[in-house]
Formats: sequence, structure tokens, C-alpha cells
Amino acid sequence: MTIRKGEPWGEPVESPVDLPVMADDAAAHAWVVREREAGRGLVSLGVAGGDLARTMGGGAVGRFPGTVTVAPVDLIRVEADGRTTWAVAHVVARRSWWRGEVHLAMNAQFLGRFDVAPRSHPNDGRVDVVDVSPTMTVRARLQARSRARTGTHLPHPHLATRQVAACEWQFDRPLDVWVDGVRWGRASELTLRVEPDALVVHA
Repeated sequence: MTIRKGEPWGEPVESPVDLPVMADDAAAHAWVVREREAGRGLVSLGVAGGDLARTMGGGAVGRFPGTVTVAPVDLIRVEADGRTTWAVAHVVARRSWWRGEVHLAMNAQFLGRFDVAPRSHPNDGRVDVVDVSPTMTVRARLQARSRARTGTHLPHPHLATRQVAACEWQFDRPLDVWVDGVRWGRASELTLRVEPDALVVHA
């Protein structure tokens, strides 16, 4: 069941002996895609590191096997130019970080070292979208990047934010699409849709 603001989420458990444990977001993404393409529904996995694990309070070395947090987590269904995949942590569309438009859809709170979406929750049925204006200067981007380490880059006049269950973009020129930290391809159209409670994640 999708979490509501203020409700408790997750509980401590001993990690199951037979639990498949992924090293990071990219590995979790690859595993989820295989499961989805095989037609399997709700799946359970562990994430030992990466942005989703950090968002859930995990990511420490040596956490598996042992006491971890288990919780339901949403997936992001990604569709672009006739292709489909799924993201566990985030989707980024851009040509460059330093010029032009940039779009981030966050299921996790973090993107590497950066607290991109301080209000994001991986089980609220929504993604936190951050749209970077193409008019934002390099200097302003550097300043926002520095503040993003502590999640203090928002609000910002050149960063539009929203929390949505689905979103879509059409680009004048194709952008590179990155799914869970891995370049997935280029797209002129991109549609994202949240699949609530799609995973059971141990972190």
C-alpha cells in the first residue's frame, strides 16, 4: 500500500539467506528488468549500495547478511521512442549538465553525492521531478551543484519541481537518457509512470 505522509514505513528484519542482493542501483535495475521481461510480478531483492539503499537508510559495507530494513518500493516505468525499461532510483535526460535543458525524475532522494530531491519518498506513488531551465547559466549551475550536496539548492528560479504519478516530455532535439546511472539511449519523447508497490526491497 502506498505510504502517506507521516505514516511509518519499513521495518527491521534479518536478511533472508536466499535473498538476491544487488551491489548498486544499476545492478538492481538490470535484475528488475530481467524479472519484468520474464513476466514475474512482485519481486523481493536486497540493495547493498547506491542511491536507493542510501535513501532507505542502508548502504553500509557489510550490512548483508544481517539486520536490514525491508519496505515496499515503487518502480518507474520508462518509455521512450518505442522502448520500455524500469528504474528503481532515478531517470535523467540531458545532453550536458552545464548547458541546455536537464530533467531528473527521482524515486530515490539522492543522485550520487547530491541530495537532489530532499522530499522524495520511494513509496509515495510519485516521482519528484526537477526540470532545469535551458537559460540557467553555468555559474548558476555550479552554485546549485554545490548546494545540492546538502539539499539546499531548492527552491531556485531556474529549477522547476513537481511531484507526479506520471509525466512526459517532448524534446526539440534528442536527449541522452540515463536510467539508474547507466546510459540507456537517446530519446525525442520520454514518458514516465510510477508503478506503486512494485518491489519489496531490503536495504
